[in-house]
Amino acid sequence: MRFAEVAAASEAVAASSARLPKIARMADLLRALGPEEIEPVVAFLSGAPRQGRIGLGYATIGAVSGVAAADTPSLTIVEVDDALARLAATSGAGSARERVQQLSALFARATRSEQDFLRRLLSGELRQGALEGVVLEAVAKAAGLASAKLRRAVLMAGNLPPAARAALTGGAAALEAMAVRVLQPIRPMLADSADDVDAALADLADATIEYKLDGARVQIHKAGDEVRIFSRTLNDVTASVPEIVALARALPAAELILDGEVIAVNDDGSPQAFQTTMRRFGRTKGVSALQQELPLTLFAFDCLYLNGDSLLDEPLERRVGALHDAAALVAVPRVIRPASAEAHAFARAAIDRGHEGVMAKALTAPYAAGRRGSAWLKIKQARTLDLVVLAAEWGHGRRHGWLSNLHLGARDPATGSFVMLGKTFKGMTDEMLAWQTKELLAREVARDGIVVFVRPELVVEIAFNEIQDSSAYAGGLTLRFARVKRYRGDKTAADANTIDDVRRLAGR
Repeated sequence: MRFAEVAAASEAVAASSARLPKIARMADLLRALGPEEIEPVVAFLSGAPRQGRIGLGYATIGAVSGVAAADTPSLTIVEVDDALARLAATSGAGSARERVQQLSALFARATRSEQDFLRRLLSGELRQGALEGVVLEAVAKAAGLASAKLRRAVLMAGNLPPAARAALTGGAAALEAMAVRVLQPIRPMLADSADDVDAALADLADATIEYKLDGARVQIHKAGDEVRIFSRTLNDVTASVPEIVALARALPAAELILDGEVIAVNDDGSPQAFQTTMRRFGRTKGVSALQQELPLTLFAFDCLYLNGDSLLDEPLERRVGALHDAAALVAVPRVIRPASAEAHAFARAAIDRGHEGVMAKALTAPYAAGRRGSAWLKIKQARTLDLVVLAAEWGHGRRHGWLSNLHLGARDPATGSFVMLGKTFKGMTDEMLAWQTKELLAREVARDGIVVFVRPELVVEIAFNEIQDSSAYAGGLTLRFARVKRYRGDKTAADANTIDDVRRLAGR
């Protein structure tokens, strides 16, 4: 099938405001696909290539903006998927130039509508009102199956594309064959947020409170002596964490699946910075040497499978019991059914030990694999800085025509200039995007591609989780999970936080 048909379907879905017509339009497309086309198309319609994060930044995507579009469609779905796979595999010295060349070649074969679809897909801004849940309904409709059966298969397969292929090629029998299996990763359950401990306890009448860890999420599978470790994105990272493999192999259970996090800790047991943990996690070279310098510690908070029994549908209270039976020594600190005073004291203790905060979880809830819901609530302290907007980048897709990605700077009292700390496009409403575009354009001083440089006058309050080292910026620091809280019209650039403030917060 031509890739143009996918782009046309996306345009039609985006033009419809009703859910059922969106599902029907996508189902028509899905029925016409060949087996090898199902997984890439389902991933495309869900808003991301199936290769995951290809690593193309706005600069790379912007570099091909001038490539002339083809007059007639010729690209096939398989050709686009293969091209994206090659892009994902391109790394090392000279990779930036090679990626631009590869992407330029792909765009040169694409029509204008195909280019637009690819640009929004690769930038993560494919706004068509069809998130994965809507695509799942479309797959179920195209296969003539109940969406509940497909949803369950997605949880077992770890992702919608392979479950969609099974549904569209093998029907109900293929979906039923997808069950919880040790050594096959399961999509992790995700958490919502609560403002504070009391709000969480009010929402969850029967709750447990546990440490909120700022580490790397892992899913540990053990079948006899064979152990596999998977990341939050279901990548196999077994080779990167030999100490966790050895720990799991020593556990008495013959078969199990644990959910948890690994972190690097200091000698006193307090956590090191997330960035320090990530120096280890996912590495495949020099692991032994780095393991001696920076060992990882496991904190398990859930047990999903134990000695032949799937526990996904069991309440958390039973899963916690299974966790303590199978791996008590690595279980995360928690309190069961705490009163308000005990919960607050536990949360303060977690923060005093250097953790992000706490999690509140409903003891009666099953493990909702792959879903974010109110049965798990994260309660953490976000810090804020008042920073100055130095520049902004034009948005793509739904944000086309608005200045979106903000360049953020802290004041340098020694020079009177500003030190860039990073960028963010998160936390902005449509009203804010429209307002800031008008205000920033009124302060424009220069342009470079998609970047508009402005007079450093607007102050914005930025929430963030952590300050980490970065060689990308002159100050050597950047903000993790930065997002806009509000513009500070009551402050001038002279009132913004200084780079010295940032260094103090970072403990430098």
